[in-house]
Amino acid sequence: MTSTSSPRTLLFLGDSITDCGRREDPDGLGDGYVRLIAEELGARGDGPAVLNRGISGHKVSDLVARFDPDCLDLAPDLVTIYVGVNDSWHYTMGREHVSEESFERDYRWMLDQLAERLPDSPVVMMVPFVADVDEGARRIHEDLDGKVGIIRRLAAEKGHALVDLEQVLADALASGMGPAEFAQDGVHPTPAGHRLIADAWLAAARPVTAAAR
Repeated sequence: MTSTSSPRTLLFLGDSITDCGRREDPDGLGDGYVRLIAEELGARGDGPAVLNRGISGHKVSDLVARFDPDCLDLAPDLVTIYVGVNDSWHYTMGREHVSEESFERDYRWMLDQLAERLPDSPVVMMVPFVADVDEGARRIHEDLDGKVGIIRRLAAEKGHALVDLEQVLADALASGMGPAEFAQDGVHPTPAGHRLIADAWLAAARPVTAAAR
């Protein structure tokens, strides 16, 4: 992330983990990691505007379909993308299979659009996680691991900040937290899980948010 000025508008694009009831929330933030980030930055003083554009159940193709109105048209100063679990969960449930090729094509398209339309806006990419609370959750890894590899590779190729939630989960488990304490169903974080996600995002984005202190 090369920008040295403080972003005034932060946009979070994703699925239910980002959504967290934001459409029923008068503040539009939901009750997950996005709210925690907004509260932390707001507590520093004149914090940036935070826009939550997560929609429960969405896959990378859904983000592509709404990328103009929910991202580019809003001209955010920093964009966070958190997607991937639904692309694999649907497959393990016997529904649509999102191939790695189509996943990479759609994710790369979003990054290319940001580079072309918002070249001065840093991007934060979130590595999706699954906590192995049961066999159903463990099965998601069979498809998700390849997509996680694509996200890591694209972040390195484009030079974007990466929030490695697989590592965040691993560190939490190593500290004694149980998988269900991080995400009760393996996918949707608990309040403690959201706190760890927010802290990891704040650490990754500190170079461009520090001026908001």
